Amino acid sequence: MASFLLHGIPVSRGIAIGRAHLLTPAALDVKHYLVADDQVENEVRRLQDAIAAVHRNLQELWTDLPKDAPTELGAFIDVHALILSDPMVSEAPLDIIRARHYNAEWALVTQIDDLSAQFDEIEDEYLRERKYDIQQVAERVLKVLTGTALNVPPIVLDEDQPPPQMIVVAHDISPADMLAFRDRDGGPRTFIGFVTDVGGQNSHTAIVARSLDIPAVVGMDQASRLVEQDDWVIVDGDAGVVICNPSQLVLEQYRERQAALAKARKRLLKLKKTPAVTQDGTAITLLANIELPDDCPAALEAGAHGVGLFRSEFLFMGRGAEGLRIPGEDEQFEQYRKAVLAMKGRPVTIRTLDVGADKPLDQTDQTALNPALGLRAIRYCLAEPQLFLTQLRAILRASAFGKVRILIPMLAHAFEIDQTLNMIEQAKAQLRAEDIKYDEGIEVGAMIEIPAAALALPLFVRRMDFLSIGTNDLIQYLLAIDRVDYEVAHLYNPLHPAVLQLIASTIATGHKAGLDVAVCGEMAGDVKLTRLLLGMGLREFSMHPAQLLAVKQEILNTDLGVVTTRTRRILRAMEPGEIASAVEQLQAL
Repeated sequence: MASFLLHGIPVSRGIAIGRAHLLTPAALDVKHYLVADDQVENEVRRLQDAIAAVHRNLQELWTDLPKDAPTELGAFIDVHALILSDPMVSEAPLDIIRARHYNAEWALVTQIDDLSAQFDEIEDEYLRERKYDIQQVAERVLKVLTGTALNVPPIVLDEDQPPPQMIVVAHDISPADMLAFRDRDGGPRTFIGFVTDVGGQNSHTAIVARSLDIPAVVGMDQASRLVEQDDWVIVDGDAGVVICNPSQLVLEQYRERQAALAKARKRLLKLKKTPAVTQDGTAITLLANIELPDDCPAALEAGAHGVGLFRSEFLFMGRGAEGLRIPGEDEQFEQYRKAVLAMKGRPVTIRTLDVGADKPLDQTDQTALNPALGLRAIRYCLAEPQLFLTQLRAILRASAFGKVRILIPMLAHAFEIDQTLNMIEQAKAQLRAEDIKYDEGIEVGAMIEIPAAALALPLFVRRMDFLSIGTNDLIQYLLAIDRVDYEVAHLYNPLHPAVLQLIASTIATGHKAGLDVAVCGEMAGDVKLTRLLLGMGLREFSMHPAQLLAVKQEILNTDLGVVTTRTRRILRAMEPGEIASAVEQLQAL
């Protein structure tokens, strides 16, 4: 068999070597036909019965969750149940059956395609990738309608042979379905890697793959069509590469790398309780990024000093006719309090709602021509003061139970800061009038993710208590690149000299003003950039918990004096090749 290589998006690190197990999407098998007038209600009931069956199945999955299952799995099952209950998924297809006489499968696929197209227009990457959750829920319903099921092959074990190791290759796979590929007896894993055609860094499949610590590459486009059942497959979760039918030489090279990685991971586990201190004695704060309160145990297990970024928009996902519904103040408060209590006294930084005009609450609203530059994040919240006030009250109430900080996204103007601070004072005044406790000294910080904010930083440091650099958006805005657009994604470069200089100047200006400065974007969790950020003066890193120990190891092996001197030279460089080479040398010190 011919060997070939595919490139995708690396979402969970490590190397997996095994046989391919292909999953065929039920949507590909959907039949399209019209039903007679007298059969329309029968078709409606058929779809209703299928939805009810999936509800029962999700409940069973929740009940049967293994005790050692990652907390993300239970949370994502809840999300899928919420999506399934949404009228746009559970009722709109019924209207299509009645109006167009489509069969149930066709009606469901039609509606899901329409919803997916709406999500494609969303600028925020995290929210945009929620379309995959909707598609995964529809896939489960289609499997019931078509009489198919998740095809998990029986594993026949030979006492004299290790169990076969398999790589799941699919167009997409839901977090709930991933449970079927998880060994529950504590023995060696049978399914050791995931490859999907769709998805991104923030898809739930990617998040669960990281929590399970299983190598995964997504966004492969044609993998499920090109890879055949039982092909030998190598998944390189570090490089985002999948090699099908590798030569014996390549196979041996990857097995050697795999063994070396296994040894390195064992060494990392010993660092959990080791303080993050450079060789010259400088203490570094390592924080965790979370989407759910249930992510907190993983953050603590990895040794995080606190939560540097709680993406609160997750609480607004999968709800209501537009996929977004405002949870009430009490509901938000309970979730924030849950996270605060789970972190056991460590600080929790909650980012206020980061959605926008590309995701209107009112269907009559016009979608912005360029949502990236439109009414989003803090602009949206200030335009919807009641929505914003509700969230601020909930966050303030949670601050009575532990250390909480408020992080405001996408600030660019002084008047935006002033309006935001006034809203916070208004929320405080309301709580005082109602005799509800909160932390009077709660800190408020700004996300620096717009170049204008970084260039006019004195406006911010005079008004805010801390800064957090959102490198993902900062790079996209600075270089005018959408990193999920495959036609220009190769231009997304965190080592562009303009990016490095802006980050370095932001850190320096913040520290000069006496403010804590963190980086909470992807750069914070990239070990290849740890020493570069340290050399710029960064002392707070916030990242996915799975990345924390590797970054800590890099910190422990860093001589800050040497790194700082080298970094100054890098910041003076302009040629891309020179910068890349210098960063490699920095990492090799």
